Amino acid sequence: MAETEEMQQVEEAQDGVNASDAQAESAAEQPQQPDQQAAEISALREERDALKDRIARLQAEFDNARKREIKERQDARDYAVQSAVEPFLGVMDNFQLAMKSQGSVEQLRAGVELILKQMEEALRGLNVQPVESVGAQFDPRVHEALGSEEREDVPDHQVTEEIRRGYKLRDKLLRPALVKIATNAKQVSE
Repeated sequence: MAETEEMQQVEEAQDGVNASDAQAESAAEQPQQPDQQAAEISALREERDALKDRIARLQAEFDNARKREIKERQDARDYAVQSAVEPFLGVMDNFQLAMKSQGSVEQLRAGVELILKQMEEALRGLNVQPVESVGAQFDPRVHEALGSEEREDVPDHQVTEEIRRGYKLRDKLLRPALVKIATNAKQVSE
């Protein structure tokens, strides 16, 4: 909005310069006293110079506002990235410690489970939630079926296995869950 106002001011100043030039031309066409003409021409030149100066200042203000807006937009992006990355730095530190670990397989597994919980907590802090899958009814808006299996112990189109977890950011789907679903011939034929 500020840019629009500045553009209008620049256009008005340019119109003023054009009007001054037109007045100078019309003044030159009319027969007048030489001293009066010289004074009028001098006044018109001063007005023209003042308007040109105003245009230059407005253009500089416009350029500065545009540069400031670009910098503010970049700062906002950097802040968003920083806020998203910070919670995961601790997770990376713990993975590096796990890689240096000399413990047993069970100890390593327990450590990785703790890191996974830390990662899930970091995602929750960013309002990212996992998509409900196993045991839920298949929903093509949040699930992507990779296959089906014949099962009579569960309802038709119920998710029986999660192959890859899906995630939502608030109500927006980030990626669908890859799942297997049940087909129950008894339910379909009834």
